[in-house]
Amino acid sequence: MLVLNHSSKLLILEKILKSHFPESLKVYGAVMNINRGNPFKKEVVLDSWPNFKAIITRRQREAKTDNLDHYTNAYAVFYKDVSAFRQLLEERDVINWNQVFQIQGLQSELCDVSRDVANSKQLDVKLASFKAIHFSPIPSLPDITFLTRSSTQLTYLSVADADLLNRTWSRGGNEQCLRYIANLISCFPSVCVRDDKGKPISWAVTDQFATMCHGYTLPDHRRKGYSQLVSLTLARKLQSRGFPSQGNVLDDNIASISLLKSVHAEFLPCRFYRLILTPAPFSGQFISPVKL
Repeated sequence: MLVLNHSSKLLILEKILKSHFPESLKVYGAVMNINRGNPFKKEVVLDSWPNFKAIITRRQREAKTDNLDHYTNAYAVFYKDVSAFRQLLEERDVINWNQVFQIQGLQSELCDVSRDVANSKQLDVKLASFKAIHFSPIPSLPDITFLTRSSTQLTYLSVADADLLNRTWSRGGNEQCLRYIANLISCFPSVCVRDDKGKPISWAVTDQFATMCHGYTLPDHRRKGYSQLVSLTLARKLQSRGFPSQGNVLDDNIASISLLKSVHAEFLPCRFYRLILTPAPFSGQFISPVKL
């Protein structure tokens, strides 16, 4: 195991990963954030340098963590050789197996390998699989003139909006997610449409892997073009900063898939996989609900 923490080597790694799109997109996004201030306190672990065969991004060991917070305790994976990934995963001190965490990536073999190693350590594993998408370069901002007719405003999210996002996210509703969303809003680009009272009615955020996520429009404000506006604006904002504009969508989310097709998003040949792993001591323990 090698922790890559030299700035010049991390910049070289960023260029190397770009040549392995789309499978390297999640790790690439994490490395880009590391090279631009590292707001989420990430680090890179690989089997060797510079001719690596497997790479994992993880939370810095000295960073404060909550053992139940699988949102923040997240690892991204890319490998050229799946056996090298297995070996890195099994190596001591690469993964903190004593907390609830997630592993994600865009290569299918990571599921079986991660599950095998997790089962040997008696961890529960839950797998989710998504379509992976990418936006082509967006040359100009979308037309926002229609907003003036409804007294709405295109802007960005603030930490004060985190509670609303936590309550409306299918993966949210707890203290860990609330804290995680607040951190995302503080660290990364976001876009939202606010009504005439300043309340968010449609939004999207960017996660620690430079992935567009939690795109949502309140039910009473749907079919008005807000979701398309928010998605395209955030994609262009990321592109203007040199980031890829990537996202994930569930296969049964027909409305979002239709929206993505209408704006000519590219559906990638690989899929996005997320595994949530829970150690036995936490298997019957619920994450903290939001305190009202």
